[in-house]
Amino acid sequence: MKLSFIFLGFLAVSSALAQNLMDERIWKVSPRKKSIFLDSGVFHMNSEVKSSITGVRNSALNGRGYERVVIDFNTPIVPKLYGHITANRKLSVDFFDTSIQTAQPQMKNSKFVKAIDFITVDGKTITMEVALKGKSSFDIFYLENPGRLVIDIR
Repeated sequence: MKLSFIFLGFLAVSSALAQNLMDERIWKVSPRKKSIFLDSGVFHMNSEVKSSITGVRNSALNGRGYERVVIDFNTPIVPKLYGHITANRKLSVDFFDTSIQTAQPQMKNSKFVKAIDFITVDGKTITMEVALKGKSSFDIFYLENPGRLVIDIR
C-alpha cells in the first residue's frame, strides 16, 4: 500500500515537471536575422541532409548588445534540428543525421555562455547543450553555403 502511494506521488511530480508543448511558443528557424529575441520556446528546422559539425565559434563586439555563437557544418545547409529554450538558463539543440568532427569547444571571453557540451545520443544524433551565465534571450537563424546555425544571445 505504501509503495502505491509513493508511485502515485512520483507520477504527480513527474507530470508537473514535464514539458508541455501546448504552452510553448513553437517556431521554424528562418534563413535571416529577425532581431526578435525570445526567452523560451521550441524551434525546429527540417532538412534531409547528413552533416558533421566542424566548428563552434563566438564573438561579442562592444556596442552590439548581444553575443553571437555560430555552429559550422560541412554541408551547404544546416541539418534537421529541434531545439528548446528553457527557463533554467539552458538552450538544448538536437541535430539529426549529424556527427561531430570538433573537440568540445571552449568559449573564450563569453559574456553569456558558461559552457557548451556536445552529447552523442546514438550514431546519428548530436545534442548540444548551452549552459548560460544568467537569464538570456535568443535570435536563432541559419546561413547557407556553407551551412551555419547562428545563435544571437542577449
